[in-house]
Amino acid sequence: MSTAILTGQPVPGSSIEADLRSLGFDLRTAADAAEAETLLAEVPGDERVALVDARFVGHVHALRLGLTDPRFPLAGIPGAVTAQPAGRQALTRAMARENSAGGGTTLVDSLADRILTALDADGTGVHRPELGSLVAAVPADPQARNEARQSVADVDDEAVRLKSAVKARDGFFTTYCISPYSRYIARWCARRGLTPNQVTTASLITALIAAACAATGTRGGFVAAGALLIASFVLDCTDGQLARYSLQYSTLGAWLDATFDRAKEYAYYAGLALGAARGGDDVWALALGAMVLQTCRHVVDFSFNEANHDATANTSPTAALSDKLDSVGWTVWVRRMIVLPIGERWAMIAVLTAVTTPRITFYALLIGCAFAATYTTAGRVLRSLTRKARRTDRAAGALADLADSGPLAQGFAEALKKPARRLPGFTAPVIALLGALAVVLTAALTDFGGPWPVVAALGYALTSGLAVARPLKGALDWLVPPIFRAAEYGTVLVLAAKADLNGALPAAFGLVAAVAYHHYDTVYRIRGDAGAPPAWLVRSIGGHEGRTLLVTVLAALLTASQFKVALTALAVAVALVVLVESIRFWVGAHQGGAPAVHDEGETA
Repeated sequence: MSTAILTGQPVPGSSIEADLRSLGFDLRTAADAAEAETLLAEVPGDERVALVDARFVGHVHALRLGLTDPRFPLAGIPGAVTAQPAGRQALTRAMARENSAGGGTTLVDSLADRILTALDADGTGVHRPELGSLVAAVPADPQARNEARQSVADVDDEAVRLKSAVKARDGFFTTYCISPYSRYIARWCARRGLTPNQVTTASLITALIAAACAATGTRGGFVAAGALLIASFVLDCTDGQLARYSLQYSTLGAWLDATFDRAKEYAYYAGLALGAARGGDDVWALALGAMVLQTCRHVVDFSFNEANHDATANTSPTAALSDKLDSVGWTVWVRRMIVLPIGERWAMIAVLTAVTTPRITFYALLIGCAFAATYTTAGRVLRSLTRKARRTDRAAGALADLADSGPLAQGFAEALKKPARRLPGFTAPVIALLGALAVVLTAALTDFGGPWPVVAALGYALTSGLAVARPLKGALDWLVPPIFRAAEYGTVLVLAAKADLNGALPAAFGLVAAVAYHHYDTVYRIRGDAGAPPAWLVRSIGGHEGRTLLVTVLAALLTASQFKVALTALAVAVALVVLVESIRFWVGAHQGGAPAVHDEGETA
């Protein structure tokens, strides 16, 4: 329920009342500031309330952007201001001061604009949407009102609304091959009352059907799988466009959108591997390798962005060069395409699935993602080395959460705090990398079932603790979490491959998928300012170093067939724990009225 309080003298022929009702507001009318304050106090504290000047002239979509966006406690445009429950106290204080200053007299100038000025003076954050060509004004006289109305008539706000539903920065394939028509699908969904979450779910179901078609191993199944994967991506674009078109943002929706993207892509990898197996070709190692590489790419993105989220003195010659290249039109699209973002990646997978084999599809995917990972990581390393930035405690805390250190690493970190202080500032990623290489290479170069991977995993736990023994504020410390991801996932992949038993790699695929979900979930919580998962969850699933050690111990103690069963059981256990806790958290955050957010999509 929302209430709008119209202030000032109404204007004959004005559509403001009808416009506000079309946006879901109940209307109240106040002749002066005192009455407006009284009406404001009568609106229940758990409802949205808006103050709107009765003389307002503007587009309906300008009102929608200014008064209905659920992401901001306080928002305003010329002639209108709104507060959600979290912003009611600030609005009430500003109203009381303005009423006192104006003596409760009949309104001449705009009370809403005065309130906005008072909120700014208080230092209260008020969201002001970018209106572009949309009109929002409080004309002072009939001539100005006529000019404003003519300006409204000159701009098609529905066309503006449709255009703004499309993400401002996107890949080439999405921009030119999907968005030109998916925005109209989004509008069709909005007019029929569909929600972004329903479209997100439809996209997931479509992708799962695509994976099932790929799993048939037939040419017809592969063709259908490719077509359905593109259809799923169209719906994936549509859900975000629907959210922007109708301003239906939510905490739960952002989580579903981000989580389902990963579930769709990795389920499709599994479907391709199953289809290849039906044809006598075992590509599970390639499927798992593609998932490991793609996940590590994402963690590089997440870690780099979190490390520099609020860094001070954040300048870099490399960044300046990048901005200069972006000023040359065609280079923008080339640079966006070569990092193989989700649109280009899914289009490539879909086409190759339809016309080639799963093995060729995975080879192309691995080569493309490896090149993209090298390009983006090298660029970010150069930026980090050349920029002069001081990273904050918040950034260091986010990197520590992304590291996912368990009891072993935390215990070593505590014990090694003093010697860690004597090490140079650049050593954290070097130490992490040495430990990671030791455990992965030892597993790869020794026979399955030997003790040396266990020894290397113990050393990895020690180096992991030393790497995080002091705050991760170094120039390259954002590399620590992706190094940990590569070490853990790579160890599981290598040991499953060395087991040389049918079913071991699919079990490893399931385990890495479950752990990767936990790591993605950590990212989305940090992005939503919800903090990291609870410490008990990280302890209960061992942390990255604990799981790595456990897998090496299982490989040393068990036969290959027993190892496969153990990996399967471990995958199921981890999946159950992290899924139950994650679903409980996100549903609870949604029902508890957590601030609405929207993930603008994959950055890779």
